[in-house]
Amino acid sequence: MANDFANHARKYRGYSEGLYPALAGDPFYMTLEKRVSDPAKSKEAMLRYYDYSIYEADQFGKIVEPGDDPFGVSVWSVPLSEQEMKDKARQKKQLIQQEMGDSCLAAYEEINAFMSNAAQPLTADEDWYLSILGILPEYQGKGLGGDLIRPILEMADSAGVSTFLETFTPRNMSFYERLGYTTAGSFLEPVTESKYWLMRRTPVRI
Repeated sequence: MANDFANHARKYRGYSEGLYPALAGDPFYMTLEKRVSDPAKSKEAMLRYYDYSIYEADQFGKIVEPGDDPFGVSVWSVPLSEQEMKDKARQKKQLIQQEMGDSCLAAYEEINAFMSNAAQPLTADEDWYLSILGILPEYQGKGLGGDLIRPILEMADSAGVSTFLETFTPRNMSFYERLGYTTAGSFLEPVTESKYWLMRRTPVRI
């Protein structure tokens, strides 16, 4: 895994550098960055986290890349076999522990456990999950976000599966609503001490 990730990291770095400012105000990523063991290397640690998240989706899920101009990227998880899920979780844990430290890993696992438990009664095992959507601030408001999501929604519609996402940013909800998402629930996440919304979209019959 390590060698394969290293071979791909350079490719993903342009997208990661776009995600870093795009997600700077998100409580989840703010919390992770604050927990990085070496504050002097916190930005690079987050870039490595984004590098790996994109790599992970390329290996286990789906990504939408904008092409030559890395204005943003969408990162998706899809259902996996039990062994694939174990491998994915183990590799992500290893990356966070190595690049970000034990405190960051503990925060990640606690937040992830809370959000997974909250999502379980509102989603289905076959749902696809929008894990990350980020667009550079200077590209926002130009309709580009939809271009990073619609290709996957079309695939989900063809497969007859629902998709869901979580957002800590209320102003983003109308954007997702225009793509067919509805709010399924809202929660106060205890580690970030922030409210977030779970939104779900059922497939459109083609």
